[in-house]
Amino acid sequence: MATYSRCTRVSAPLSEVWDFHSRVSGLEALTPEWMNLRIESVTGPDGDADPEILEAGSEIEMSMQPFGVGPRQRWTSVIVEREASEDRATFRDEMRGGPFQKWVHTHRFVADGDETIVDDEVEYQLPGGGLGRTASPLAVVGFEPMFRGRHRTTKALLE
Repeated sequence: MATYSRCTRVSAPLSEVWDFHSRVSGLEALTPEWMNLRIESVTGPDGDADPEILEAGSEIEMSMQPFGVGPRQRWTSVIVEREASEDRATFRDEMRGGPFQKWVHTHRFVADGDETIVDDEVEYQLPGGGLGRTASPLAVVGFEPMFRGRHRTTKALLE
C-alpha cells in the first residue's frame, strides 16, 4: 500500500490544535474549496446526530465534486481510534466507502512547548486492482497541494 505524509509545526498549543481537529467544522475549514465538500451527515458512536466532538466510532457521510467536474463522489469516513494525553494526541479515520480502494488517515499531534507538531499520514490504494496498486504512488501529485493547503490553513487559523 502507498503512503503519503506531511508534517508541520504550528505556533499554537496542543489543546487548541487538538480541539480544532476534533470537530467536523475543522474538517470543513481544512478541505480546499476546489473539492466542493458537502457534509451530508455526522453520527456519533452512540447514534446521536451531529456530535460536538468526533469520538472513536463517529461516522461522517460526505460528498465531493473536485473542481466541479463529474458527478459528486460519496465518501464515508469512520473515526476508528482517538487518544489524547497531556503531550500528544492521535486519531485515525478510515474510508468505509468512497473513491479509493483503501484509505487510512492517521492524524498525530505532539506538543513542543507552546507549539504543536502536526503530522498527517495516509495509507491508501487506488481502485483498479493491480493497475491501481501500480499507479497509487502517483497520487502524491494530488495529495501534496491538498495537504500543503490543509497545513497552511491550520497555521493561518490557529497561530
